[in-house]
Formats: sequence, C-alpha cells, structure tokens
Amino acid sequence: MTGPVRKAVITAAGRGTRQYPASSAVQKEMFPLVDRDGLTKPVIQIIGEEAIRAGCEEICLVVQPGDETLYTDYFREMTGETLAAFADKPWAIEAAEALAEFGRRLRFVSQDCPEGYGHAVYQARDFVGDEPFLHLLGDHIYISSATQCCAQQLIDVYEQNAFEALSAVQRTPEHLLHLFGTIKGRSLDGEGAVWVAEAIEEKPEIEHARRRLRTPGLSTGSYLCHFGMHVFPPAIFEALHHHIEHDIRINGEIQLTNAQAFMRAELLGDEDAYGACAIAGRRFDTGIPYGLMETQLGLALAGKHRGEIVESIALLLAEHLSPVARPQG
Repeated sequence: MTGPVRKAVITAAGRGTRQYPASSAVQKEMFPLVDRDGLTKPVIQIIGEEAIRAGCEEICLVVQPGDETLYTDYFREMTGETLAAFADKPWAIEAAEALAEFGRRLRFVSQDCPEGYGHAVYQARDFVGDEPFLHLLGDHIYISSATQCCAQQLIDVYEQNAFEALSAVQRTPEHLLHLFGTIKGRSLDGEGAVWVAEAIEEKPEIEHARRRLRTPGLSTGSYLCHFGMHVFPPAIFEALHHHIEHDIRINGEIQLTNAQAFMRAELLGDEDAYGACAIAGRRFDTGIPYGLMETQLGLALAGKHRGEIVESIALLLAEHLSPVARPQG
C-alpha cells in the first residue's frame, strides 16, 4: 500500500447510446434521480458523493471534449435571482452549498477519441500521480446494505490488508458472465469475503470459465465478477500504456480488464498483491433503460420515503395482479 486513498477517478465520457433519445438532450450522467435523502440529483452527483463519503478529497471526471462546462455550470453556488427565489427554503440553500463544495473537488480530463474503457481511465494518469486511487463507473450507482457505503467498505479492506490493488466483486451466475470481468480467487479470510486474485479475464465464455476461473468455495455455476469499483495503484497506467502502445484490444477497444490482468501478472511483483472483496450492497446500471428504472426503485426503497413507496408499490401490484372484473349478464 502506497498511502491513503485521497483521489477518485470516475469515467463519464460514454455517449449514452443505450439511453437514446433522452441522452441526445441530456448527458446520461446528468439524468435526475431522487436520492435516499429525498433530494433530486443527477447520477454523477450521487456517484461522487459515494466517493466523498469514503474519504476522497478530489474527484477527476473523464469526460468528452467540451463537456466540462456541463458540470461546472451545475456544481456551483446559487447567485442573483435564483438565490432570492429560494430565500425562504433553507433546505435548498443547504443543497446549493453542497453543490458548490462538490464542484470545488472536481477536476477534469477529456478522452478525445472513444478508444475504450481502459483508454478513458488512462487519461487520468497525470491527475493520479503516484498515489492509489478509487475508481468508479460514471453510470453505476452503489447502494449499501451495511452501515458504511460500498466505497468505504472497499477502502477499509484495502487498508486492512497488504494489497496493492483491490477490486470489489459480487457472486454472479454463469449465464451473466458475458456482461462482466471475472476474477478467480483464493480465499484469504476463510469466510468468503476477501480473496487473492489469481486470474482476471474480460467477459469469459462459460466453458472457459468452468475450466479456468472457478473460485473454490463458491457454489457450482457461481463466479466472482466485477462490482464496478476498484482501488488501483499508479501501476495500472503502466499496464494501460503497454496495451495502448502495442494496440492490444478486445472488440476494437482498449479494455481495463486486460490491463488489470497484465498489472497483476507482470507489474506488482508479489502474486498476493492483487485482491478482491465482496461488498455488502448492490450496484445498479443507470446506462440502460431498465437499469435506470431499477436504480430509482432501489434508491427509493433505501431512502427516507421508503414507507410511502412500499405502500404505493403494494397498491400498484394489487391493481395489476387482480383479475379484471367481468361485466355481469
């Protein structure tokens, strides 16, 4: 471990094609959701607040060229007429102050060409410098089922062990392996919560996973797949540089998972230096229509209006599941 995790990198340069046509009008990271505290926020704010709760002091957003103003215009204090309009709403003034504080933590780098997820992360190398950093996806929202947020759980495991790199994972059925990077682990704690990573592969075929990626202790057909949250050392940029320089791609793109595997095998030096840990919570993908709906439901059920939402869902289900009344006669 090279020091505390003070910085976070969030990739937000995707074009949001799966959320068209809304994404042609609003950057998908700015889609609004009602958060657990009852405030309506853009996706990127909810994700960034996850990093702040985990102790990160600076947040780097990897964006498309020119998108910086979308965020700087939003994450600022109220001024002029807006401030006057909300003068009798102290909760709004407090929220605006939080926005401004969030904005002061933001830094930006641009991904000038869409060369893949790993290529996007690589753009943050100068921001990171020689420190470890938290990496989160710009369209994933994480909802903890424990006292600590998901990112704090990850960082706690990182700090309590001798890992140089650590990926959050979740147990995933094999029919979903085509969606995720997959890690083969060796149990470190004997409780099925922390593992040493022995192999890392991007979206493996089921038969290959059965032969090469089974983690002892997991039920048949279950694998450790990426949760979308990592603590990386600066060595990840050396690994990404290697893939960019040698044009190593999957489906035409520079992938992060390949670089993780290369870093683990070639750069860290210690075969036990890359870890994986289970997270008490769920992650939701806001980048797809169904996922956005599911995310809002997850936030609602974990939030201050849970009682009202549960009652509303019960009523809706009763209406949709009850037999249709038939006319008499």
